[in-house]
Amino acid sequence: MPSAKFIKKTIIPKSFRNEKVKGMFDVDKNEIVKEFDINIPIENMKWNIGVIVGSSGTGKTTIAKEVFKDFKLFTEFQWNNEKTVIDNFDDKFTSKEITEILSKVGFSSPPDWLKPFNVLSNGQKMRVELARLLIENNEPILYDEFTSVVDRQVAQIGSYAIQKYVRKQNKQFIAISCHYDILEWLESDWIYDVNKNEFLKDLPLKRPKIKLNIRKAEQAEWKIFKNYHYLSSEHNNAAHKYIAEINNEIVGWCSILHFPHPKVKNMKKVHRIVVLPDYQGIGIGNIMLNELSKMYKDDKFRVTITTSTPVFINSLQNSKEWIMTRKPSRVNQNSKSSSIQTITSTERLTASFEYKGL
Repeated sequence: MPSAKFIKKTIIPKSFRNEKVKGMFDVDKNEIVKEFDINIPIENMKWNIGVIVGSSGTGKTTIAKEVFKDFKLFTEFQWNNEKTVIDNFDDKFTSKEITEILSKVGFSSPPDWLKPFNVLSNGQKMRVELARLLIENNEPILYDEFTSVVDRQVAQIGSYAIQKYVRKQNKQFIAISCHYDILEWLESDWIYDVNKNEFLKDLPLKRPKIKLNIRKAEQAEWKIFKNYHYLSSEHNNAAHKYIAEINNEIVGWCSILHFPHPKVKNMKKVHRIVVLPDYQGIGIGNIMLNELSKMYKDDKFRVTITTSTPVFINSLQNSKEWIMTRKPSRVNQNSKSSSIQTITSTERLTASFEYKGL
C-alpha cells in the first residue's frame, strides 16, 4: 500500500541572526520537526493520472519522494541551446518519432520545433519537456512543480492535452502542483490533497466545455499567426478570414478561399488554419473547421481541405463530418534540386477531405 509514516528534521545552525530571531519570537528549538502520516491507497486501482496538490511549503515533493520511491522524479532537463528542440532528443529516436510525440502532447508547430529551447514560451517549454520525458523514460513519472510557471489558462489547456497522451500510452503520471485549477483538466484518477491530508478517487472530473467565439478577421491580424503556419507565412488577401477566441484571448485562425473547380462552381477550400502553440491539443482547430464548414455548407457551398499535418489527417479520418477524397500520398516534386527544402517536401504526405456534415 502506498503509505508512509516518517519524520523530517531540519537542524537550525547557530548564528547571531538565528539566535536573535529565536529570542524575538520565543522559539526555543534547535531543530524543526515535521511528522508525516500519509495514506494513498491505490494498490488495487487501475490508474494513469494522479495528483498531489497543496499549498507551497506543505511537503508535496517530500511526500511524493517518500511514497513513490520507484517513480522517476522529474525537475528539469539540461538543454543545449546551440541546437534545435528536436536535436536535443536522444539520438536513438527518429525525426518521425520525435515530431509525433511533440504533436501528441499538443505542440504541433514545426517552425517552433526548429528553434532552440530557450526561445520558446513557458507553455511550449512545458509540453516539450513532457514530450522528451515521456519518450525517453518508460518508468512511472513524478512531475514536480507541474504548470507552476505558465499562465493559468495555458496550464489548463496543456494539462488536458498531456493527459490524453498519457492515457493513450497507458503510462502512469503524477503531477505535483500547488494549483487546484488544473484538476478538472487533468481528469485525474485520484488526488491526494496535502492541505486536508485527504485522499480522493472516483471523482466526476471532466474538463469544462470550451467556449470558442469565432469572428471575422482582418488581413492585418494574420501577422499574429504567420510565423506558426507549418508551410508558409504567405496569405491570400482574397480569402475570407476568421479568428477564434477563448475568454477574449486570440487562439486560432482559419481562412476560406474560393476554389475554381472546372466541374464545380460552388467549391471552397481551406486556405490557412493555425492554432497558437499554447492552445494546441484540445481540438480548437477541429472546432473552427467544423463550424465554418457547416456555415458554408448551409450557404450551399462545398468545403475541402488538403493537409499534411498528421494530427489533422488522423482526426479528419475518424470524423463523421468529413470524407477522405484523396488518401495520404507524397507531394509531387518536379524540381531536381537536392536542397533540404526539396527533400522535406518530397517526404511530406498530404491528404484531401470534403465536409459532409452530420
